[in-house]
Amino acid sequence: MTTNDEFQDEIGDNHIPSKATNPIRNDAFDITDEQKIESIKKDVQSILLTLGMDLTDDSLKGTPNRVAKMFVKEIFGGLNPNKKPNTSTFDNNYKYGEMLVEKNITLYSTCEHHLLPIIGRAHVAYISNGKVIGLSKMNRIVDYFAKRPQVQERLTMQIVQELQRALGTDDVACVIDAKHLCVNSRGIRDIESSTVTAEYGGQFKNELKRREFLEYIKLETKF
Repeated sequence: MTTNDEFQDEIGDNHIPSKATNPIRNDAFDITDEQKIESIKKDVQSILLTLGMDLTDDSLKGTPNRVAKMFVKEIFGGLNPNKKPNTSTFDNNYKYGEMLVEKNITLYSTCEHHLLPIIGRAHVAYISNGKVIGLSKMNRIVDYFAKRPQVQERLTMQIVQELQRALGTDDVACVIDAKHLCVNSRGIRDIESSTVTAEYGGQFKNELKRREFLEYIKLETKF
């Protein structure tokens, strides 16, 4: 008979997503970031002590605090709605009517199954419906949703949905190509494989428009 722990391990190893939104509790922000850091610091300290590490060593004594601050302030900072980037838009006064593509956006996220890094590139495109958004805002949207315990499918969908909301159009697409260290550095330890996900909305569901987008992101950028 399969135990609950074995079943949960199987879900994680087979990369099965649970839902389209991040599973965040309603009381997630009832305490401050500083309180979270203090609590996580104690938990990290307990983990290291259980593993047999000597926390009086100069190299290790600051690790619990460093990890706690990194979790709250950096790699999981996208859980905090107060850190959501401003997605103000502008009128498309120059009447540009073709797709705009922001490619090779550097992406750092964390697999929610093993808390190991996801490292890759996001390629995002939209077709204006009268509004445009600053180029850097597209990078910031990717970064915000990436800074959570994630699965790549959900992350791809969230980027598209946020841009659709901000721009007032369904005509948004995103492709992510990323390496998951839960695959590359543990388990099967296949260092060559990467995972590609895509989400297409509006006109990008049309095969010709989708193919045009994919041709854009294959272009080599030269300076």
